[in-house]
Amino acid sequence: MSDITITRAVRMPDLFRIERSLSNPKLGPRLLFFSGGSALNGVSQTLKRYTHNSIHLVTPFDSGGSSQGLRVAFDMPAIGDLRSRLMALADETVLGHPEVFRLFTHRFSKSAGQANLADELDSMIAGAHILVSAIEQPMRTLIQNQLGVFRAACPPSFDLRGASIGNLILAGGYLNQSQELEPIIFLVSKLVGVQGIVRAVTDDNLHLGAELANGRTIIGQHLLTGKEHAPLTSPVKEFFLNAGLADKQPAFSTFPERNRSLMQSADLMCYSPGSFYTSLVANLLPKGVGQAISKRTVPKVFVPSIGSDPETAGMGLSDKVNTLLSYLRRDAGADCPVDRLLNFVLVDHNAEPDDFPELRELGLTILKLDLVTDQSAPYYDPVSLCEALISLT
Repeated sequence: MSDITITRAVRMPDLFRIERSLSNPKLGPRLLFFSGGSALNGVSQTLKRYTHNSIHLVTPFDSGGSSQGLRVAFDMPAIGDLRSRLMALADETVLGHPEVFRLFTHRFSKSAGQANLADELDSMIAGAHILVSAIEQPMRTLIQNQLGVFRAACPPSFDLRGASIGNLILAGGYLNQSQELEPIIFLVSKLVGVQGIVRAVTDDNLHLGAELANGRTIIGQHLLTGKEHAPLTSPVKEFFLNAGLADKQPAFSTFPERNRSLMQSADLMCYSPGSFYTSLVANLLPKGVGQAISKRTVPKVFVPSIGSDPETAGMGLSDKVNTLLSYLRRDAGADCPVDRLLNFVLVDHNAEPDDFPELRELGLTILKLDLVTDQSAPYYDPVSLCEALISLT
C-alpha cells in the first residue's frame, strides 16, 4: 500500500460539489473543525443542509458561565460548548426528535426560587414534567436516569437558576459513566439525531492559562476572553494548559486515539473563527494534535475571525497565522513544512490586510470570496462560508 497525492483545479464556488452535497447530505464530505464557544454554531446549523458527516473537535476548558458551576460542583471538564454544538447539529425535522431537542435547550428561570427549581427538576426526574412526558420511551427513561444521577450528586449549594437542562443531563451522564465524556456525548448524539460528529478534543479536566508580554500570568478561560471580565491589556506571550484555577500548574494532555482516527478520515480541516486562543489554539495544545494534522494530506483552511477579538488586540493576520503555525509545530516538529499544516487562508473579498505578501511567502493561498452579506455583517454569512469549504473538498 502506498500513499499518493492528487491535485485538482478548483472553481470557487464549485457549483457541482455544492449541488451534489445539497442533493444528498448523508453522503456529504467530512469537514473537520477545530473550535469552541458559540462562534461556529450558526455555521453548524447551516452545514446540515450540505453534509451529515462534519466532525467537530470542541474545547472542554471553559471556566465561566453555567459550565463553571458544574465544574466546581463535580470537578469535571466544561460541557457547555459541547452541548451547544450538539444542539446546533441536531436533526430539528419531524424525522428527528424535536421533543428531546426542546428539553435539551430548555433553561430554568433565572428569577425563580431554588426550592421551586428543585421541585421542577424533581418533576422531570419523575417523568411528570410536560417536557419530559412528551418524550417517547425508552429515551424518556434514559434522560430521567441521567437527571436522577445529577440530582443525587448535586451539592445543596448548587445554583439551578438559569441552568441548561442539557448541561444537567450531560453532567449526570458524565458521573454515571465513570467520569468519561465520550459515552454520554455518544448517547446524546443519538437522542437528538446529531447530523455530524461532536467530540471533546480531550477528556482531561484542565484549564487554560496565559503568560502575557508584561509578565503577568492569567489562569482561567473566563479571564482571557474579554467577555466576562476586562479585556487583556498586554499580548499573550505563552498559552498553556493548567491543572487548576488557583495558580500556575502547567499540565500535559494527550490527544485520544479515537480522535486521531477521526482526523485521518477528514476531507478538509478548518481552523475555525472564534476566540483565537481560547477556542482555536486551545484545541491544538494536547500532545498529538499537530502530528495528526501533519499526517493527513487534505486541504487545511484558516478562517480568521472578523470583528473584535479581545484576545488578539494588536495582532495582524500574519501574526495570527504565524502563532497558529508555531503551536502546531510544537507537536508536529519545528521543521514541519507549512503545507503539511496549513494551505489556505479564507477571507472576505473586502479584506485588505497589508500582510498578504508575507502570507504568500509562506506558500499559503489567500482566497478572497464574498463571505459577508448585508444581513450577516459583521459576521460571516453561514451559507457562503459553508459553500466555500464544500468547494475545497
